[in-house]
Amino acid sequence: MRKVRDYDAELKALGDKAKALRTRKVQQLGELVVATGADAFDAETLAGVLLAAIGSSDAGRKEAWRTRGAAFFQGRGRKGAKRTGGDVASASTDSTGDPAG
Repeated sequence: MRKVRDYDAELKALGDKAKALRTRKVQQLGELVVATGADAFDAETLAGVLLAAIGSSDAGRKEAWRTRGAAFFQGRGRKGAKRTGGDVASASTDSTGDPAG
């Protein structure tokens, strides 16, 4: 005889799993903000920087950001700049202070 499936329980389990994944994603994004030092910005400034990055159509600039992000995750990011005396915040902006140009 075939086992009866409890669809309601399966849907609830999937919903719980999706909620846990969303919670984990939000937590990781918060940890990333703190790890990069971006928590020094107020929420409006940080949101503006992110929106400018999303709106950027400059492929070269996006690739530079990606490369820099990869270096950060490989341990050559913010900590390395502190040791060498580099200024990470000013290095990520152009001469106008706009990260997206």
